[in-house]
Order: sequence, then C-alpha cells, then structure tokens
Amino acid sequence: VQLQASGGGLVQPGGSLRLSCAASGSRFRTIAMGWSRQAPGKQRELIARITSGGNTKYEDSVKGRFTISRDNARNTVYLQMNSLKPEDTAVYYCNAGAVYSGGSYFPDYWGQGTQVTVSS
Repeated sequence: VQLQASGGGLVQPGGSLRLSCAASGSRFRTIAMGWSRQAPGKQRELIARITSGGNTKYEDSVKGRFTISRDNARNTVYLQMNSLKPEDTAVYYCNAGAVYSGGSYFPDYWGQGTQVTVSS
C-alpha cells in the first residue's frame, strides 16, 4: 500500500482544512486507515482512524472538531479539520494498518507528511 497525502497549508485560528490521502493497491477496501501528527519537539500521535467498515475513533484533543472519512471508490481517506487551533500545528501523516480485537490500531504503512500551520 502506497499513500500520498495532500491538503496541508496555512490557516487562521478557527479556520478549516481538509486533508486527503490517496492509496494505491487493491487492499484499500479491506484495510483500516488513520491520521497521525507530529508537532515540533513532540512525539508523533495517532489522532483518528477508520476501519474498513467505517467505524471511527478519535484522540480526545480533536474529538468534535475533526472528522475522518473514506471513499472506497476513490481509494481515498479524508480528514476534515474544523475550529483549528494553534496547537494543531504539526506535520500530518496518513497511515494504513489493522485494527485488532479491543480496538487497537497498528499502522503498517505510512505516507509522507503534509504541513498544517495554524497561525494569525
């Protein structure tokens, strides 16, 4: 699975952005997808994931503001980001992997990052 992320940029606080991640290969429909981010000086963190069946899970800091979705016909996963805050500034990475019993998600594949900067 190869992943190509896009859609990052500079946005003012309170604004919105939508990230896209195009996946190659025939496994897209059967694989879970996620988005992680890494802010300067911080560890990379998983912020959202979606199963092949559309079940979603979010990290607390983005819950209610970010929405992950997938379009299996386009082999694409999206991250709609609303009410953006300066602390959302980070490099965002899409990933793909498996969800195990109990809901744990472990990415096996990573795309290149896309920079999101929230600043006035």
